[in-house]
Amino acid sequence: MKITYYGHSCFSVYANGKNILFDPFITGNELAKEINISEIKADYIFISHAHYDHILDVESIAKNTGAKVLGNFEIYNWLLKNGIENAHPINPGGKFDFDFGSVKCVIAQHPSSFMDGSYGGIACGFVLTTVDGNFYYSGHTALTLDMQLIPKFTKLDFAVFPIGDGLTMGIDEAIEASKLVGVNKILGVHYDTFGFIIMDHQKAEESFKNANLHLFLPKIGSTIEI
Repeated sequence: MKITYYGHSCFSVYANGKNILFDPFITGNELAKEINISEIKADYIFISHAHYDHILDVESIAKNTGAKVLGNFEIYNWLLKNGIENAHPINPGGKFDFDFGSVKCVIAQHPSSFMDGSYGGIACGFVLTTVDGNFYYSGHTALTLDMQLIPKFTKLDFAVFPIGDGLTMGIDEAIEASKLVGVNKILGVHYDTFGFIIMDHQKAEESFKNANLHLFLPKIGSTIEI
């Protein structure tokens, strides 16, 4: 599958002819200043939780593309209130089928609140099954044994994990998470954007390599194939 990285935890997967975007936070990221969000294609947008560094650009991109936007029920209501009519709720444990394939929502261990401090519902991850491959985006999360349930239902081709530490999993925890879900290809996200999540890239790559895992750290704006 083709994956485009837009910085922080925002990335897009092209699967079964559809552009699937996750956690759009671009205009607020100095490292992604070269990205023009009006040029981003999206048929679906998934939001893992309500923190501003995951939803900042969802309104602009959704209204520009007409994409269907999915998040927990609190995020769904927030989307409707902000004029995004093509919204769809999904909570942990829930599964829906769409034209790209299916998505199952799973738990993530992380807080969630909107920019005004109001409750943003429970944080989520997503397991997507498509004809081009299957993958798991954990969202922002700590390492949790709940992850070992995922391969009982879906054989994954790769996973997307936060690796910047401090506010989420770090390198060592993401390596353990990879083992729990049964993948050897990992896209790392949520690092370098802020001072407290700056990561040692060489250490990360060597640590994953020593664990016989392949860590992908694409440049912002680049597209890779996994």
